[in-house]
Amino acid sequence: MTAPLVLTMGDPRGIGIEIALKAWQEKQEKDLCPFVLIGDMSQIEATLNKLGWEIPLQKITNLETALTVFEGALPVYDPGLGDNEAAQTIAAIETAVKLCQSGDASGMVTAPIQKKRLYDAGFRHPGHTEFLAALTNAEGREVMMLACPELKVIPATIHIPLKEVPNLLTPKLLEQIIRTTDQDLKSRFGITSPRIAIAGLNPHAGEGGSIGQEETAIIQPVIDKLVRKGFVLKGPMSADTMFHAKAREGYDAAICMYHDQALIPIKTIDFDGGVNVTLGLPIIRTSPDHGTADDIAGQGIANATSMIAAIKMAHEMARQSESKSNE
Repeated sequence: MTAPLVLTMGDPRGIGIEIALKAWQEKQEKDLCPFVLIGDMSQIEATLNKLGWEIPLQKITNLETALTVFEGALPVYDPGLGDNEAAQTIAAIETAVKLCQSGDASGMVTAPIQKKRLYDAGFRHPGHTEFLAALTNAEGREVMMLACPELKVIPATIHIPLKEVPNLLTPKLLEQIIRTTDQDLKSRFGITSPRIAIAGLNPHAGEGGSIGQEETAIIQPVIDKLVRKGFVLKGPMSADTMFHAKAREGYDAAICMYHDQALIPIKTIDFDGGVNVTLGLPIIRTSPDHGTADDIAGQGIANATSMIAAIKMAHEMARQSESKSNE
């Protein structure tokens, strides 16, 4: 890669800095590409001192420096916004986006944020993904995908009550998600002709309308329309039979209708190694698939598996994108 990845520090009271430090410690064993930690230098040093680890840090002002620094020290890029923790968290995200947009960084990996603390400080976005979409002018096109080597899954609706899912599940939304998934599987994952499985909403995918109408009224017409345009789609499928090993061999990604329908199978298959990927952005963004874990922060016991997987996936996505742009 011609540019390093950037990692945001996340909430300074959580485990974001800790798992970034662990990732650097394991860079050779895990064959990680160069990355830069974006965040407040004093917070990073304080975390390092609390952990008692001897990890050299190198403050940089130019990301090109990271490529030569990385083997001997963890490069740190400090946006310089003082002592306000919420401002530091937000500045790290904004800085990482700008570095990706300028081409100085090949992609970004975001450590977890604590939304309640940001809300209390005036943050007005529902979460990380929506904030990134706003920063990159991609609002309405962002799609959340959870991925591990065995499964890629996309929830069509996310953090809403289950009773609201049928009202929000529209043909327009479903078509947009399928199109975005198909496009990014091609451009970011190197899959020439993506095979996408579509789950039904109801038990047994509605069983011909006898257990609900959403499959026949909403999901099937969208599938039929896009299949006629050349998309490779399968469904609506019964969610209780589409995630076993043999079934997963038949598709590259699965689109589910609500949060738990998508997240239960991937967390069961790979609880520690799942990666949150934002599709539909003009930049590459991945994230560990877990929260800030405030209760164990600073104890040196946080599991960095998902952060390492997020770094490796962002690197592979950047490599595929670079290869695609050079064709």
